Amino acid sequence: MSLLNAILGNASEMKLADLQQEFKEILIPGESIEAAYNLIRDKWVFTNKRLIMVNVQGVTGSKREYHSIPYRSINQFSVETSGTFDEDCELKLWVRGFKEPLVKEFKRGTDIKGLQRTLASFLIL
Repeated sequence: MSLLNAILGNASEMKLADLQQEFKEILIPGESIEAAYNLIRDKWVFTNKRLIMVNVQGVTGSKREYHSIPYRSINQFSVETSGTFDEDCELKLWVRGFKEPLVKEFKRGTDIKGLQRTLASFLIL
């Protein structure tokens, strides 16, 4: 089912311990990974300071683009839970400087409410 979710564009949760080594050179002192999701090779990593979107490029995947969005740049967000016939969850982020919201779909069973709680803890002061 995870391959089907990847083909359909649904992200799945990642284990945080797996990311510590990969992101150790990117994170600043005092920054920690709170949640992470992958979509085939790409990742959305939520830290306590920012959202890091990783775009893996090329056939070998050795080229990567790291796009950081500080939480202070996110104006609003919405989540949509899965339903009976619509099995995916959805997160929309409205970022200052972007015309359209960033949209990410997640597979059924993702703790989308937990992700909402994580975002709210950093965005609502």
